Amino acid sequence: MSLRRTCGALVIGGFAGTSLPAGFAARLSAGELGGAILFARNVTPDLRQVASLCAAIAATQELAPIVSVDQEGGRVARLRERVVRLPPAMALGRLDEKTLERVAATLGRALAALGFSMDYAPVLDVHTNPANPIIGDRAFGTDPGTAARGAIAFARGLASAGVAPCGKHFPGHGDTVTDSHLDLPRVSHDRARLEAIELAPFRAAARQVPAMMSAHVVFGALDDKPATLSRRIATDLLRGDLGFEGVLISDDLEMRAIADRYGAGDAAVLAIEAGCDALLVCSSEEGQVAAVDALEARASRDAAFRARCEKARARCETLRRAWVPRPSDLEAALEVPKDVAAALEGLT
Repeated sequence: MSLRRTCGALVIGGFAGTSLPAGFAARLSAGELGGAILFARNVTPDLRQVASLCAAIAATQELAPIVSVDQEGGRVARLRERVVRLPPAMALGRLDEKTLERVAATLGRALAALGFSMDYAPVLDVHTNPANPIIGDRAFGTDPGTAARGAIAFARGLASAGVAPCGKHFPGHGDTVTDSHLDLPRVSHDRARLEAIELAPFRAAARQVPAMMSAHVVFGALDDKPATLSRRIATDLLRGDLGFEGVLISDDLEMRAIADRYGAGDAAVLAIEAGCDALLVCSSEEGQVAAVDALEARASRDAAFRARCEKARARCETLRRAWVPRPSDLEAALEVPKDVAAALEGLT
């Protein structure tokens, strides 16, 4: 594989519009992107359009790229027409694990039928700060045990339907007072507190999910760099201590926590160097190209960094082979089993 394709395979991009732009499709076909993420801006109420768009993305490469979406439930749901409507995770966390797994499998069947291979869910954060502007009821609980049980059951349900779950936001975004879309949050807890609360759900899930997403948060007890750019966190802690062997995906590098401090190219290099395997660049074509350019330039002159990129690509390709988009009978997949409907009705 060319160095350009090796580096391109590490970037998951977003785009505007409800059809696949020619330039984005060309970069996918050239191997200069490893996947796509869809948002509300990319979908219409007609789910045939969504299925057609997912199919167009998947068809650009022999090994289908990652076709992904944020569909947690509650306020984070890009698909709002006919796909099962879920309440926030905090409400879902009141269900027993078997029922919650059934709920997530119902969502997973719909996503799989549409042609998605990955859902950026579940949230593994613990909601411990009422002033948190970004997590809140997206967490499954206010204590680590409840948060872990709910998130892992949700992950099992998605996986059973053929959709890769991605746990987030490592190592924990639940006790911040800043939204990383807007600025760089900091958590000042000592290591003992982080072990007891923030890290506990990720430790429980580390060998049960194929992917995790990093947090653009500084944890002073661990490093002075944001977790996404920290080798101590992304490699030493996540892989060395927690034993995670899956794909680590950065949160969007265009979020201001990162973008206000680093260009897309520099951030991409630092994130891969730290231990991320895939990079979200959710809006800007220029940012996506800059990320690949910077990775290629660094890898061309640094053998150790090139090896890091090759290892990240291998992990991403392992995931892509295991979680291939498999569209199916959409109408059948959209049906909500009676027991699931009853369980959800009881939460409202």
